Amino acid sequence: MAITTIAKLVEAASSRGSTIGALARELEADDTGLSVAQLDEKMRRRLQVMRDSVAAGLEGVRSKSGLTGGDARRMTEAQSRGVLIGNEPLDSAMAYALAVSEVNAAMGRIVAAPTAGSCGILPGVLLSVAKTLDTSDASLIEALFSAGAVGAVVARSSTLAGAAAGCQAECGTGAAMAAAAATELAKGSPRQCANAVAFAFKGLLGLVCDPVAGLVEVPCIKRNAICVAVALAAADMALAGIESVVPPDEVIETMGLIGRELPASLRETALGGLAATPTGKGLAAKLMSSKQE
Repeated sequence: MAITTIAKLVEAASSRGSTIGALARELEADDTGLSVAQLDEKMRRRLQVMRDSVAAGLEGVRSKSGLTGGDARRMTEAQSRGVLIGNEPLDSAMAYALAVSEVNAAMGRIVAAPTAGSCGILPGVLLSVAKTLDTSDASLIEALFSAGAVGAVVARSSTLAGAAAGCQAECGTGAAMAAAAATELAKGSPRQCANAVAFAFKGLLGLVCDPVAGLVEVPCIKRNAICVAVALAAADMALAGIESVVPPDEVIETMGLIGRELPASLRETALGGLAATPTGKGLAAKLMSSKQE
């Protein structure tokens, strides 16, 4: 995608009177030579994978390590009993995010948006908001293009990798993409989508990547569920007309700077953070021992 900043995305979309998603799809068509219909069909297939992974996770899956699984189902059961306090779309978003992340841990098929470790955030937010607003698939597909445009900007100007900048790069970007998509689904302007991106990142700056036993399970799966709350809060603030004092592109750049200042132990190496707790070390040793038997 030729546009490399959020500011330019907003400027181009606003000048055309379009959404960021519609602009991104048009730019993609120019870059690839594919028609809008072909691009929509490709995105429709990705949307279906998201729906399938949510459905599979809600049925209940278990990871090969045995560390995780079944929490998405527990969330939906708690919803049905009326014991949750978050209400919609938050409760469904958390259940969906857990579901997709658990399917990933069980080696199932997911959409890495932007990464496998943060794969639950975008579908969790997107599908729960769509259910709440009774949104059409056409609008969902356009919102996915908006999310993709945000991810592309982050990839070019900073990083998406936990190994490079901690989980603020992975889950932070996932939350920013989801916040922009949700804002667009709720008829927010391109400028509001951009503010949602800034808010989501600001809420997660400094987030470390500390996978227990080096697996994308603990705390990654529950972190996905928590990050949907950040994304939804960011979208709501933007829709309320609240603006970020620091522009989104500066926030994204700051994320990269913070990431480079994080010690290696907090960047996906499983040498620090929760991975270095007595419980984390014990689980790692237990899993290593079971592999050697």
